[in-house]
Amino acid sequence: MKRIHHIYMFAIGAAMTLSSCNDFLDKMPDSRTEVDNEKKITAILVSAYSQAYPIMAYEISSDNTMDNGANYDPFWKSITQAYRWEDVTEIDDDDPKGIWEGCYGAISSANVALQAIEELGNPASLNGQRGEALICRAYWHFVLANTFCVAYNPQTADVDMGIPYTLEPETKPVTLPSRGTMAELYTYIAKDLEEALPLIDDDIYSVPKYHFNRKAAYAFATRFYLFYTHADKSNYAKAIEYANKVLGTGNPSGLLRDWTTLNNLPTDLSLIGDTYISANDPSNLLITPILSVWGYAHGPYSGRNRRYGNANTLFAREGAQATGPWGSSSNLRTVKKLFGLSQKIFVPKMNAYFEYTDKAAGIGLLHLVVPMFTTDETLLCRAEAYILNNNPEAGVKDINYWLKSHSVTYQAKSTADLVSFYSGVAYMPTVPESMSQRTIKKKLNPVGFTVTEGEQENLIQCVLHLRRVETVHEGLRWLDVKRYGIEISHNRDGEEADVLTKDDLRRAWQLPQDVVAAGIPGNPRK
Repeated sequence: MKRIHHIYMFAIGAAMTLSSCNDFLDKMPDSRTEVDNEKKITAILVSAYSQAYPIMAYEISSDNTMDNGANYDPFWKSITQAYRWEDVTEIDDDDPKGIWEGCYGAISSANVALQAIEELGNPASLNGQRGEALICRAYWHFVLANTFCVAYNPQTADVDMGIPYTLEPETKPVTLPSRGTMAELYTYIAKDLEEALPLIDDDIYSVPKYHFNRKAAYAFATRFYLFYTHADKSNYAKAIEYANKVLGTGNPSGLLRDWTTLNNLPTDLSLIGDTYISANDPSNLLITPILSVWGYAHGPYSGRNRRYGNANTLFAREGAQATGPWGSSSNLRTVKKLFGLSQKIFVPKMNAYFEYTDKAAGIGLLHLVVPMFTTDETLLCRAEAYILNNNPEAGVKDINYWLKSHSVTYQAKSTADLVSFYSGVAYMPTVPESMSQRTIKKKLNPVGFTVTEGEQENLIQCVLHLRRVETVHEGLRWLDVKRYGIEISHNRDGEEADVLTKDDLRRAWQLPQDVVAAGIPGNPRK
């Protein structure tokens, strides 16, 4: 047993753990009381944030992980299954069942709040709560979509399977809900998101960063419209517009993470990690505690998962220790305080928090606090949107803001400088035969949109490289692998490497076994 499900850190509340396929459709998320007044509506929204989030499986599935050999123990079976892109059979918080139930539990709480607000006549005094409920409903459906569906493709969205978009807290249908299509799913998300944005009110929160405050809401909108590709590129303009709400239109340097201060801290893992996730850091926009073993699995602990990790081979050739537009890795602030082992290099940002539930028996809960949205990541989303929207100069300007904040010494890079640097890097083969063949550049096969060879592709390669460095350990690299159809391989000790092609059906995780057994169609497999 990894842990017992009971507590939600920082008094944020608890989303219900669900027990069957249809529970997310027919149970109240909190049976202790009827939600029939403003105070109770505000209280129920603390459970509209899932305790389960696919950070571990995203990272393990991506090219940020390699097999260090059978001499090491992965410790948790689901890590091996995720690394091998197998259908995961484990049923804990980090696994598909936990993600499915956690997200739909949070969605159910949001729907309870929305129904209660409607029954009270939609008073203006509850606009903030309504906005929070709508955006939570949109966000957790978005997480489910990126986990259990293929990347959004406007050319096939009308036929690609989505996931059920639930709008009622207590629906008891005669038949199982339809998965619908990706087109329908993203239309629902966009509708909830647009309705929510003008309603978000930071003043209703005692600690806004534990909730979808205004900047966090606009950061989500930025990422959503970047992923929601359209042939006319109108959504790139929306992504830029909403990123400006977070970053402003001037120099955002004062809003970005202060790596100088982090690097000047004592070499104390707990202190650095606590500082990284602090609500006082302006770069952290939304901070969400989850139940997860990921803090142990990727952290500097020799007894936990040395089999599959962001090993030194990867870190030195493809990650933050590779040469970049900042120069050598010694000029990159991100790598100034590294922990861990050669099998799993650790950038201190998210610590494992263990809470004893039975000290005598030595058992308890493992927590992780995740910065779901940050200004640094939003900046890179805006840079990508600018480049894809044929405004490379603006994209390069944002790239330079990032480079300045992350470099010890900084010299501005022109468009020509960046294009020259990335055009000079060889594409990494899908299955590298030696360490020397590993590079920071991989061929792109964008899903449903076009990247032009030459300048545009090299600038996109830059953004993808910077985001890989920025979000290491946070799982977002997997979403870039999916969106850009990047073909990757996972080495397997004693076996041939396993290749994930651009059209590989395993890019969409399989639904939990009990969900499929109950009759909701699973994802196709060869």
